[in-house]
Amino acid sequence: MANGSITFIQGKLDFKGVLLDKTYPQIAILTDSNTYRHCYPQLKDSLPAHEVFQVPAGEEHKNLDTCQLIWQRLTELNFDRHSLLLIVGGGVLGDMGGFCAATYKRGIDFMIMPTTLLAQVDASVGGKVGIDFLHFKNHIGVFCEPKSTIINTSFLKTLPERELRSGFAEVIKHCLISDSLMWQSVRAKSLGQLDWEPLVRHSVQFKKSITDQDPKEKGLRKILNFGHTIGHALESYFLAEGNRIFHGEAIAMGMVMEAFIACEKKLISPQELEEITAYLIQIFEKQEMPWGDSALIQLTKQDKKNKGNEILMALPTGIGRAKWDIIVSEDELEKSFDYYRSL
Repeated sequence: MANGSITFIQGKLDFKGVLLDKTYPQIAILTDSNTYRHCYPQLKDSLPAHEVFQVPAGEEHKNLDTCQLIWQRLTELNFDRHSLLLIVGGGVLGDMGGFCAATYKRGIDFMIMPTTLLAQVDASVGGKVGIDFLHFKNHIGVFCEPKSTIINTSFLKTLPERELRSGFAEVIKHCLISDSLMWQSVRAKSLGQLDWEPLVRHSVQFKKSITDQDPKEKGLRKILNFGHTIGHALESYFLAEGNRIFHGEAIAMGMVMEAFIACEKKLISPQELEEITAYLIQIFEKQEMPWGDSALIQLTKQDKKNKGNEILMALPTGIGRAKWDIIVSEDELEKSFDYYRSL
């Protein structure tokens, strides 16, 4: 089985079918406190002999302290380099568990079974794994493909509405940068009217096509960061303040503000900006926007896409298209913050 393969399943997991000809002397299932309770019971009877352990759930635990717990547990179990780590969880656990697997004894195989919409359409595809550091999002990490990603949309039924909505932000992003027809179809519906199976497949196929062409984010893959320069800054800001917001909520805010910047640069029309803004506010509602502009700007300067002192963004160039490495000034950032506050 090639690294990075993606398998969609419905109903009961056939783990032997996923493994194909690969055998592992030791298998560990990594869960968090939520997926251990809601998801692991649906899987355990389908799995070969394994160990299972859990870590605390939540972005605030996506750090070196939790990594140490994972590495320690693998060590206590005497896992060697021929072992497998199966990660059952959302984007936080997939990122962190993948990072731990990629670095444990210089790397063991891992598979990801994403259980949230956000993880299924975004975090589990493309081989980025890592953790937060000093409140900066995904500040420490590597590129490392899982052996396989196993997607079962039935897990979405276990999610609270806020968690589902958060993942939907990445679905919207994929439409805005790649598929104007899908965007028109999506924005005609409310959250409760959406059919997740085709939307997840659409997002996964699009993101995989991009990451296969540009696995190390040297060019084209950067378009996937639309909404994320400001969005990650907001996430980091709220996390440092002890008032965490969900990833998708921050990215939705970021897309509104970055769409405004695109409009100011005449990359999209005022009508397109209005379309984007109206739908995102309808789905996510307006969030409280911090007044610490200078702090937010400093956080955007930590973005991994930047070069030197230049803030670089991926911006839409019309609905369904995007460009990357567009230089954005501090003045344009401040205007975008004011635009969001004025809504």
